[in-house]
Amino acid sequence: MIQFFNPAGQYIAPYLSEISTAFIACLLVMLGGEINSFLRQALGNQHFIIRTFAFIVLNAFGYGFIIVKLSPDLAQILEHLEKGMMFLLVVASFIGIGLWAQKNRHI
Repeated sequence: MIQFFNPAGQYIAPYLSEISTAFIACLLVMLGGEINSFLRQALGNQHFIIRTFAFIVLNAFGYGFIIVKLSPDLAQILEHLEKGMMFLLVVASFIGIGLWAQKNRHI
């Protein structure tokens, strides 16, 4: 059955870098609220400037660093899979994130 999805996998294979970036970004969008809430709780008693600086560092540099560093690794992992399996995994992952977002009222 997975052989049936090989042509679709071949079609999306050149875009694995972009797909990986989109996947990591979607995960960060879903987890960002919880990460920011943890940061807010951890730094709640700190001065406004320290909280602001931590927020900027986390959001501008932390999330960007995660996307830049993890996306190529994810693309490489997906590249090593059989094309049909890779296609199914990509589709199932995005559907899973979409369902998660729907459940948590992100959409």
